[in-house]
Amino acid sequence: MKFSHVPVMLGKCIDGLAINPDGIYVDGTAGGAGHSSEIARHLGENGRLISIDRDPDAVAVATERLSVYPMAEVIQDNYSNIRGVLDSLGIELVDGILLDLGVSSYQLDEGSRGFSYHVDAPLDMRMEKSGISASDIVNTYTQQELAKIIFEYGEEKFSRRIAENIVRTRVETPIKTTLQLADIIKNSVPQKARRDKNPCKKTFQAIRIAVNGELEHLSKGLDEAFYSLKSGGRLAVITFHSLEDRLVKQRFAGWCRGCICPPDFPQCVCDHEPEGKLITRKPLEADEAELESNNRSRSAKLRIIERSAENDRK
Repeated sequence: MKFSHVPVMLGKCIDGLAINPDGIYVDGTAGGAGHSSEIARHLGENGRLISIDRDPDAVAVATERLSVYPMAEVIQDNYSNIRGVLDSLGIELVDGILLDLGVSSYQLDEGSRGFSYHVDAPLDMRMEKSGISASDIVNTYTQQELAKIIFEYGEEKFSRRIAENIVRTRVETPIKTTLQLADIIKNSVPQKARRDKNPCKKTFQAIRIAVNGELEHLSKGLDEAFYSLKSGGRLAVITFHSLEDRLVKQRFAGWCRGCICPPDFPQCVCDHEPEGKLITRKPLEADEAELESNNRSRSAKLRIIERSAENDRK
C-alpha cells in the first residue's frame, strides 16, 4: 500500500514536545507514521510511544513502518478516546501528545476514498471506512441541513445556493460521485468565484467534517489529551483551517486562565490557578523551505501548551 504523507513542521513539533528519552508519548493521528517515527527516534530503550489512528489503512502502514522501534505500538482508535486507550494499557499520565488534524495526504491522493474533488470516485469521505458516508449526507439531508453544514463547517457564503442545487439535482438522479458533486458546486457559484480558486474546497471540507464528526472529536480529544499529561507534559496540535484553530486557541486560553470570578467582583475569591502554560504565544507556521517542498503545510498552524499541575481528571 502506497501511503505518502509528509509530516508537517516536523522539527518544530519535536522541539516543542521537548522529548524525554525515557518518557511516554502519544501520536494521536499516526497517519503515515512520519511524526511517530521521529518521536521514536528520540526515545531511549525505556521510552514508550503509542500511535493512534482511526483509519485502518493508516494503522496498517504505521504498524509496518514503526516495527523497527520496539518502544512503539500502534492502535486503531479515535484520538478523542485517548483516555480509554491509555487506561487499556495501564498508563495513567504521559509526557507528551501530538495531534496532526484534518485529512492526510494519502486520503486526498487515494481517489477511491472520495475525499478529493479532482478525481472521480464514490462519494465516501469516511476516515474509518464505516458509518454514515458523504453520499448519505448529500442525498438524504434536507436543504436547510445541507446549507447549515456547508456554511458552518465550510464558511461558504454561497451555501444556500449550493444546497438548493444539490437537492434539485438529486430529485432527478442520486449524487453518487465526487465529480457529480463538484459540478453542482461549480455551477452554483458566480464565475468570478470559480476563477479565483477551486470553489469545491469549502463544501468538500464541510461535508468531510460532518461525515467524520471532526469538531466534536476535537473538542473531546483536547480535553482527554490535556488531562492525560503529567505536570510539565506538553500537548502539540497542528490545525489546517480556522474552525479547528479557533477551537484549539480558545481551549488553550481557558486552561491558562487564572481567576474565573465574575468580572464585577471587586477581588478574586476563587483561588483558581492556571492549569497550563502556553509554549507558543502565537501559532508556529511552516518556513519558506517547507512551503516550497510541501504545499500542504501552507495553511498549517502549530500550537503547544504545557500542563502546569496534575489536577483531577475531567
